[in-house]
Amino acid sequence: MTETRFRSNINLMNDATQPKTTRDAILDATDRLLSKLGYKKMTIDDLAKEVGIGKGSVYLHFKSKEEIALSHIDRIIERMKGRLSSIATSKGTPETRLRKMVIERVMYRFDSVQHYSQSLNELLAQLRPKLLERRKRYFEEEAKMIARVLDEGKRAGVFSDKDSTETGQTILDATNALLPYSLSAYELGERKEIERKANRVADLIINGLKK
Repeated sequence: MTETRFRSNINLMNDATQPKTTRDAILDATDRLLSKLGYKKMTIDDLAKEVGIGKGSVYLHFKSKEEIALSHIDRIIERMKGRLSSIATSKGTPETRLRKMVIERVMYRFDSVQHYSQSLNELLAQLRPKLLERRKRYFEEEAKMIARVLDEGKRAGVFSDKDSTETGQTILDATNALLPYSLSAYELGERKEIERKANRVADLIINGLKK
């Protein structure tokens, strides 16, 4: 079993511990169909059939295919933020936790969409205007979590006394080039290569922050 598949299975097992709603089932089906059909070819009828519900039931939860796809991406980000929050509040030194957070924000996104292959390009092209609106909010929330760990590091005398909010945003800017938003499916490349780059960027960030 590959590392990516192993991690994906862990995520599925963790999700399986939560009660599934019809909305969750629709979003799960969305992930499968986006991988198999792509955004343009996926229809509401396809989703209803995949879930085993009527088409009208889909519309009880979502107004359109676009809203479903955006909600699917929102769910990925919410889960990723939960993982970042867990790392931020876990045991370990501020620099260790910050390093893990930097790598996780890149790798979790990669693992969540790498199976889309070429359909990732199509999805991002179709949803880009609305995604750009959401991305600002995503990044602001991530920057706040990173800033809290930076503040801990400053109080511990580990990190230099710089503005944590501004530094948090700079850290996001330094890793955004590795995210699926910025790379095509082809450019995403192999997981090991993305992870190597994320680790390298994390090392540079931590070393630059230390006193």
